[in-house]
Amino acid sequence: MEGALYDVPLYREFTGLGGMSRLPAPVSIPRFRHLAEQHRLAEQFLKTVNAQVSAKGYLLKEGTAVDATLIAAPSSTKNKDGERDPEMHQSKKGNTWHFEMKAHVGVDADSGLVHAVVGTAANVNDVTQAHALLHGEEADVFSDAGYQGVDKGDENQGIVVDWHVAMRPGKRRLLNKAGALGKLQDELEWVKARIRTKAEHPFRVLNQFGHMKVRYRGLMKNTQQLQSHARG
Repeated sequence: MEGALYDVPLYREFTGLGGMSRLPAPVSIPRFRHLAEQHRLAEQFLKTVNAQVSAKGYLLKEGTAVDATLIAAPSSTKNKDGERDPEMHQSKKGNTWHFEMKAHVGVDADSGLVHAVVGTAANVNDVTQAHALLHGEEADVFSDAGYQGVDKGDENQGIVVDWHVAMRPGKRRLLNKAGALGKLQDELEWVKARIRTKAEHPFRVLNQFGHMKVRYRGLMKNTQQLQSHARG
């Protein structure tokens, strides 16, 4: 960040710093980050931006798409504590184990704008975080097949929405698409898929910001970082 402020005049203009004499010292930026983490300011930043875009009519609030992705964490124990990050967890992809955290997002089903971000260990089931990704005013929620049974989860009881969860791939392949009912069910799955892909776009943006791996130790710091980039 310090180098970018020196090299790019547009960044200095955006931050309102003006001339070169007002640029922050190298320690100022991490001090501000630590202060923001201490007071959970990234959550407030996201809420404030959401309120602004909602006031301008960009967040329609009628539907939400939810999804989650895994972000790799260092598995090395070569640190001062001699241990891996205790807040991360192993997860299995195919036949390979990975050490990761999980980012859960809730986005506006129409615009694709992110309105909720939650960070958990990699072994936390997506279904258990669905309630935390809703703003409370939506009538419909769209998700992939990983959220099967979401309406039966204890955490999601009392939430009055229509859950549109994708059919499991194996079950969908068995549909008789030659028949009227099977064809209709398959077309409905295509419609749900087009809507829920809005929740996949933020993960591409996070990768562009370098979040293919976590930057810090601990869920809180990494979740704050994700929340600060969510509006991208």
